[in-house]
Amino acid sequence: MAEPPADGSDAPPVPRTPSGRDARMPPWLPRAMVLALALIACFQLGSWMFHQLVGLLVNILIAFFLALAVEPAVSWMAALGVRRGLATGLVFLAVLIGAAGFVTLLGSMLAGQIIELVQDFPNTLDALVNWINTTFHTDLSRVQIQDSLLHSDVLQSYVQNSASGVLDVSTQVLGGLFRLLTIMLFSFYFAADGPRLRRALCSVLPPARQSEVLRAWEIAVVKTGGYIYSRGLMALISGCAHYVLLQALDVPYAPVLAVWVGLVSQFIPTIGTYLAGALPMLLAFTVNPWYAVWVLVFVVIYQQFENYLLQPKLTARSVDVHPAVAFGSVIAGTALLGAVGALIAIPAVATLQAFLGAYIRRYDVTDDPRVGGHQGRGAGRVLRWLRRTLAEAGDGRGTGARIPRPRADRGESRDG
Repeated sequence: MAEPPADGSDAPPVPRTPSGRDARMPPWLPRAMVLALALIACFQLGSWMFHQLVGLLVNILIAFFLALAVEPAVSWMAALGVRRGLATGLVFLAVLIGAAGFVTLLGSMLAGQIIELVQDFPNTLDALVNWINTTFHTDLSRVQIQDSLLHSDVLQSYVQNSASGVLDVSTQVLGGLFRLLTIMLFSFYFAADGPRLRRALCSVLPPARQSEVLRAWEIAVVKTGGYIYSRGLMALISGCAHYVLLQALDVPYAPVLAVWVGLVSQFIPTIGTYLAGALPMLLAFTVNPWYAVWVLVFVVIYQQFENYLLQPKLTARSVDVHPAVAFGSVIAGTALLGAVGALIAIPAVATLQAFLGAYIRRYDVTDDPRVGGHQGRGAGRVLRWLRRTLAEAGDGRGTGARIPRPRADRGESRDG
């Protein structure tokens, strides 16, 4: 604060120099700086930990949905008197046996095709060489081609790169097995200790929140289990139908292809139908090109039958999700979690939709014709003008056959 001059003159006041007490740092500023730095460090540490544990969190999410899928079967067996841990083990054993059988059948089919391809390779190469010699008037031989291929630099570099990539493939296989074991272990714990887990979760919540959590859990079990079981039933029906067709066409590996079509078309969203139908068409083409056309026609017809007749009846009570919502959820799940998100997107959206439906209040819709998609005001005016014109033409008052009326009559009618 400035002080006035001592002599009372009009000279400008001299500013007062701040004392030591006024020039000190506020006492709250160091603590605020320390708190801000601590918050930034905690945020960075949490972000680093999340990025390091994102793989584990995804595995736990997959395990949770898998546990929800087997929960109805485990609860049913537990109601019959089977211990819950034993019931969970039996269900997972059945799932593993089915998965191993499918992989074995598919592997045997691929191995058989590779063996046939290797055995027929000399004959195929001879036919190709003969066609080239006949068409282009050359003098090639299979031995020369084989020698040039075996001694080529491209093949040698490919073999060296493949040998160096064996270690990477082995690492990926071991990582995939460890991830599968982690998912199965967490799923077993979630399914076997489901009641204990729900009790522990509800113990830290007030009674009002406990009922909401239990309701959400029950809805998730019903929707996820219903989705898996309905898809399994549709996969069985689809596999049997395609097996009859492939067996009638005498396509090789008909049982394996039927299992492939049933599982892939039902459990891979959006593009599963096309992936499932491509392999039977390819093998049918090797037998007869027209057989591939028949397979394509059957796949298209059966897909329509499934979409409009079979699927609405089987999934009306379990997963009632609009096709557009299901497609959007699959795209969103793929963007967030990749293939895992695509698999769990539909049951997750069905669970969220059912849970929100219990709290969203709905009202009766008014009987407005615009709700049903009828014509708007402008189109209604045109229709009314057409009706009036036709009515006048029918009464003899149209433009082409207008009957003049006396002025008095028109006045009387107006007065009436």
